[in-house]
Amino acid sequence: MATIEELNRYEDVDTVLDALLWHARNLARADAGSIYLVEDGTLRFRYVHNDTLFGEGMQTGEGKAAVYRSHTLAMDETSIVGYVASTGRTLAIDDAYALPPESPFSFNKSFDHKTGYATKSILTIPLKSFSGELLGVMQIINARNAEGRFAPFDRESMTYIPLFANKCTVILERSMMTRERILRMIKLAELRDPKETGSHVQRVGSYAAEIYRSWAEFRGVRPEERKRYGDLIRIAAMLHDVGKVGIADAILKKPGKLTEDEYEAMKMHPIYGAQVFCDAAPALDQMCYDIALHHHERYDGAGYPGRIGDVMRPVGPRGAPLAGEDIPLSARIVALADVYDALCSSRVYKEAWSDDEVLALIMAEKGAQFDPELVDSFLRIQDVVYAIRLKFCDDCKS
Repeated sequence: MATIEELNRYEDVDTVLDALLWHARNLARADAGSIYLVEDGTLRFRYVHNDTLFGEGMQTGEGKAAVYRSHTLAMDETSIVGYVASTGRTLAIDDAYALPPESPFSFNKSFDHKTGYATKSILTIPLKSFSGELLGVMQIINARNAEGRFAPFDRESMTYIPLFANKCTVILERSMMTRERILRMIKLAELRDPKETGSHVQRVGSYAAEIYRSWAEFRGVRPEERKRYGDLIRIAAMLHDVGKVGIADAILKKPGKLTEDEYEAMKMHPIYGAQVFCDAAPALDQMCYDIALHHHERYDGAGYPGRIGDVMRPVGPRGAPLAGEDIPLSARIVALADVYDALCSSRVYKEAWSDDEVLALIMAEKGAQFDPELVDSFLRIQDVVYAIRLKFCDDCKS
C-alpha cells in the first residue's frame, strides 16, 4: 500500500501523526479528526485536523497553532475517546447529538459551542501495538457523502480505516520510540547542562519545523519536500547542543560570565556534537551534523567554529567562518530558533526577556546574525510560536 510506504519514510512522531490522520480522513472524505496518545495513564491530545475551521491541509496559522494545544482525557467512560481507550473497541456514531439515553458515554458539546462547529458522525479507533498495547486513540469526524454533505460513515470506511490504522501502528510506535530515545539523551545532557531540558529541545525542534514550513511555503517548495524536510529538522534540531557533554562542568554550570579562555573552550561544543554524526550516511544524521556544527555561525560571517577540514582532528588553523547561504539552511533555522528560546527563558544568570525585547533584538539582527528571509518567516507565525511556548513550558511536563 503506497500510503504505508509513505509513512515509513518519516522519522518524527508528529509527521507520522499528521500523515496517519490525513490518510484516514481521506478514506472517508472526513472533514476533521484528532489523535490522542497514551501518556502516564492518561490520553494526551497530540494532533488535529479540521478543514472547516482551519482550512484543508492545516496550513493556516490558527490551524497550526491548534496542533500545539495541550489537554488530557481520562481513559474511562466520561468521554467517547476515553470509552474506546478503556474498551479497546472501535466505535461508530451516526449522530453525536442523538445518542441513546442508555449510552455509557456522552458527547462533549463544548468544542462545538465554542467554535460554532457542527459535529455529526464520529468514528473512534483504538491504536494498538503489535503486542496489543494501547498507544492511543484516533477519532475521525464528519464523513462526507458523494454530494459532499456530512453523513454517517459507510460500511467500507468502517472496515478499511481501522485496518489502515492497525497497519500504521508499527510505524507510529517506532516514531514514538525515536522521540523517547532523543529525550533520554537530553536527560543525560541535562545532568551536565541544566539548560538542556526536554522542554527546551522540544520548543527548539518545534520552532525550527514551523519556521521551515513558513519559509518553504513562501518559497513555493513542493508539499512532499516540505513534509520530508520538516520531519527531519524537528528531530535534528533537538540535538543541536549534544556536543555540550564534552564541556567541563565548571564552564557549563558557571552562573556568571565566562572568561575569554572559558568561552573559547565552550566554542568547541559544535565540533564535539558534529563528531557524533560525522561518519553517518542517512539524511537525518547528515542534518544532525550540519546543525550541531554550524548553528553558531552567523549570517554576516562573524560566528564560529569556522571551516574545519576534519572534525575528528580539529586542532590547528581553521578557515573563515561560514556566511550567508554557505551555512546549511537547517543550521540557519536552528540558530534563530535557539536564540529566540534562550532569550525567552530565564537562567541562573539572567531573567527572561519580554516578548517585545526579544522581537526587537531579532529584528535588529536581521541580515547580521540571522538570515533575513528566515526572520520574515518567523515573524509570520507568531501565533504558532506562542502556542509552542505554552505547550512545552518549563514548568509543564515535557
